[in-house]
Amino acid sequence: MYSHAFSILFVVFLVVTLLVRFWLASRHIRHVLAHRAAVPAEFAEKIPLHAHQKAADYTVARTKFGLVAMLVSTVSLIGFTLLGGLQWLNTTVFNATGGGMGYQLGLIIAFGLISGLIDLPLDFYRQFRLEERFGFNKMTVGLFITDMLKGLLLAGVIGLPLVWVVLTLMDKAGDLWWLYAWFVWTGFQLLIMVLYPTIIAPLFNKFTPLADESLKSRIEGLMQRVGFASKGLFVMDGSKRSAHGNAYFSGFGAAKRIVFFDTLIERLAPQEIEAVLAHELGHFKLKHIVKRISVMFLISLAFLALLGYLKNQIWFYTGLGVNPIIVPGQSNDAVALILFMLVLPVFTFLFGPLTSLSSRKHEFEADAFAAKHTDSRDLVSALVKMYEDNASTLTPDPLHSAFYDSHPPASVRIRHLNLGAAQ
Repeated sequence: MYSHAFSILFVVFLVVTLLVRFWLASRHIRHVLAHRAAVPAEFAEKIPLHAHQKAADYTVARTKFGLVAMLVSTVSLIGFTLLGGLQWLNTTVFNATGGGMGYQLGLIIAFGLISGLIDLPLDFYRQFRLEERFGFNKMTVGLFITDMLKGLLLAGVIGLPLVWVVLTLMDKAGDLWWLYAWFVWTGFQLLIMVLYPTIIAPLFNKFTPLADESLKSRIEGLMQRVGFASKGLFVMDGSKRSAHGNAYFSGFGAAKRIVFFDTLIERLAPQEIEAVLAHELGHFKLKHIVKRISVMFLISLAFLALLGYLKNQIWFYTGLGVNPIIVPGQSNDAVALILFMLVLPVFTFLFGPLTSLSSRKHEFEADAFAAKHTDSRDLVSALVKMYEDNASTLTPDPLHSAFYDSHPPASVRIRHLNLGAAQ
């Protein structure tokens, strides 16, 4: 009874999610195309029509591709669950390994490889067709393959030990295993944040110290004004993969470092780079990073507690097309993990706007911080250039933007900055 009810609930949420996503995407496409013919008045003197139309076409192409990717992921999800794909994989791996931890890890690895193979054509098309078509792709096929292999290696070296620890806790640590697993997960996330700037990121990109002494002096002056200490200023060779540009900082404590994409350095004037960095530093000084991490940890605790309950419920497995293996001393924890990962986005999708709302609030606050410590006109001009260079649409559908976008629309964001400067 519970199994059948859960299957129906899952299908209902899945259908609602699909309909909402398709409706939002359709609205977005229609809205962008309806405003393609003319640059919005506030940008008419700053962005040429051809750039505005390129951004519209790029947005429409990405949105349509997103619909295709959504359909593929939905078919994959149904195939793994209700159509018995995971059931078949589970039985096959169990028969091949004979059970135990080898079976559990083998199932996680097999599922990950199959999922990766399903996504591979989409990733390839996105990079070498969609991004290429609009002039953003700088990656070679060789680099694409190398990145993929490095990612697999990292998953094996870093991810598998973590999965082994979690599975061991699920099996051996009793009813409060989820709390112990949360401590492990939290520690792992913090460790990755420390290791990423100096160990993980250099595996994929080259980081060189900022050589422009004038720009370096300007940035160091900004950091001194806002009270930010950095381990160093670096330029990343982002142009070997993409023409998109950005700036960010990473690390904690004494390991904090500021990173600029080389494309950003080439495109923006020194005062504009300073303003963009002031925005990023605003996130740090206003404790947005700490708040986001704290919320992430609290949500992960709640989800692990939920998994702690669900893994002991037969209807959770059978309602999603899997019959647990009933063998003395053999757990089904790997199956529970996979099922939970598969269906969680379906049940949480409609809460997405809450995350977007919080993120946009932080963006406004970081913009205000930047305007306080640099000239807001420099940030406006930098944002206009970045919108143009990244082909970001100036006319998103308001509802689509409210649901998905972590940043406010360009017109709203720049209007806030101009109003602040006028006061």
